[in-house]
This record gives sequence, structure tokens and C-alpha cells, in this order.
Amino acid sequence: MKQQDIDDLRQLIEFLKQHGVAEFDVDRGDLKIRLKFNPPDSGPAGLHELAGLLRSAAPASTGRSSPSARAAPAAPTTEESSGTEQELHIVKSPIVGTFYGSPSPGAEQFVSPGDHVQKGQVICIVEAMKLMNEIESDASGEIVRCLVTNGQAIEFGQPLYEIRPA
Repeated sequence: MKQQDIDDLRQLIEFLKQHGVAEFDVDRGDLKIRLKFNPPDSGPAGLHELAGLLRSAAPASTGRSSPSARAAPAAPTTEESSGTEQELHIVKSPIVGTFYGSPSPGAEQFVSPGDHVQKGQVICIVEAMKLMNEIESDASGEIVRCLVTNGQAIEFGQPLYEIRPA
């Protein structure tokens, strides 16, 4: 990408941010960009991280890949300090995608806090590239808390659930 294209993209991102646009596609010859933004309360990844990624990629950018094809770095998670926190098992996302806690809109959640799960039990779906991937629990125990919201974009290795091992 040329520096002018990166500057134009930064301006576009700020404009979209100011006007609350959720999705945007642009096609300029061999450059295709698709921006899909998370709602403000949906999690750590968002416009700020995309803008930072563009800033860091600007001088070294020589390829023709679009910014949407690059993965944003995962934001560090903060852990609350409590005595039982150390005993909890964290189920992490094995892929990048969109989190769904139920098999379809309006359907009952796969799991809720207080539910007991078995290792291998489906606990959520992560949509990636239009494919629905069932995510299974990698531990048996009680669901303590879901750490993401329905429809949230998630990263590889992002914590999804806290489980108190049985």
C-alpha cells in the first residue's frame, strides 16, 4: 500500500467511527478492503487496534494484502484477584472468528453459569469464514462465567469461559 492509501484509510476509519458504521467494503482495482467493526461494548478488539495496526504496518508495507486480512494483536486480559481465581480452568478459543453462545438466534444457550459440562461437550460456536465451528469444552466441571458476548469478534487463544474443575 502506498502511504497516501494508508492515510486515506486512517481518515476513513475515523469517519466510520464518528458515524457508528458497522461494516464497510471498498474495492479499488487490486486493493480490496472489508472493515467490520465491533459494537463499542463487545470487547477489546476494535477501531483503535485497527488504526494502531495500520500505523505500525505503514513503513514496512510492501505487499498487496489488505489490512482486513491481517490479524490484530490480541489485547491483554486482566484477571480479577480472588482466592478461587487460581482454581479455575480457562477455555480459550482455538480459532479467530465470531462467538455465538447458542446454535441459532433466539435458541437457548449451550451453557450458562452454574451448568455442569463434560470434557468434549459443545459449549459454543465460533463462526470463521462463513463456517460454524462447534467448540467443545476441554475440561469437565461447572461453568463459572462466560467472558465474551454473543456476536463478539474473538481472537485465537482468547479466553471464552471459566470452568471450576470437577
